[in-house]
Amino acid sequence: EEQFQIYKKVLSGLAPRPVVIRTLDAGSDKELPYLNMPKEENPFLGLRAIRLCLQEKEKIFRPHLRALLRASVYGKLRIMFPMIASLQELREAKAELEKAKAELLAEGIPVSEDLQVGIMVEVPSAAVCADQLAAECDFFSIGTNDLVQYTMACDRGNAAISYLSDFFYPGVLRLIARTIEEGHKKGIWVGMCGEMAGDPACVPLLLGMGLDEFSMSAQSIPAVKNLIRQLSMDACRELAERAIHA
Repeated sequence: EEQFQIYKKVLSGLAPRPVVIRTLDAGSDKELPYLNMPKEENPFLGLRAIRLCLQEKEKIFRPHLRALLRASVYGKLRIMFPMIASLQELREAKAELEKAKAELLAEGIPVSEDLQVGIMVEVPSAAVCADQLAAECDFFSIGTNDLVQYTMACDRGNAAISYLSDFFYPGVLRLIARTIEEGHKKGIWVGMCGEMAGDPACVPLLLGMGLDEFSMSAQSIPAVKNLIRQLSMDACRELAERAIHA
């Protein structure tokens, strides 16, 4: 009920603009003490985000999805599943969403029909299989912080190897470009959240790759908007092509 009231307030306050809400993304560096999660040797590779939700369907995930769906009639909701690594996970998460929707409708509680479902692309396997995933969701949001970490096998909190936490490595750029390309082939929009989307040095490159939406902290918006107005799309595409094949 508390979740529902918060989602309702956000959706109604921003209507008719779309609102993307990421489902519970706990674990690793996002600890929630009340979940009493076990200590793990490698928490960034462990039970987190969608993995935790799919393991705790009745206790955590179903009430969470019900709250989102109940609130969906008060605005334009977009639901985003984090840490998706395989098509199986996406299908399992969508099945839970459909179950929650069926429950609510059977109880006489309305659910919006204008509902998009997307995923975070932050695991390299999701980028590699972007063609399959794009066929079964409505949008992608590329999570660059984790994508860089997993692609470069680099703990982003370890100062000794911080030089590897670089958006501009060709291996990272090619995964981003592939995700955007495969998303567009299937007719879905592709956004990005994470530090890269708000970095002025990255904006021309991402525009050249065809990124549709940039998600960033509010303080970064004016500078990025001003930069975009001054850029040539042809020059951005040429830059992206050179960077990807460096």
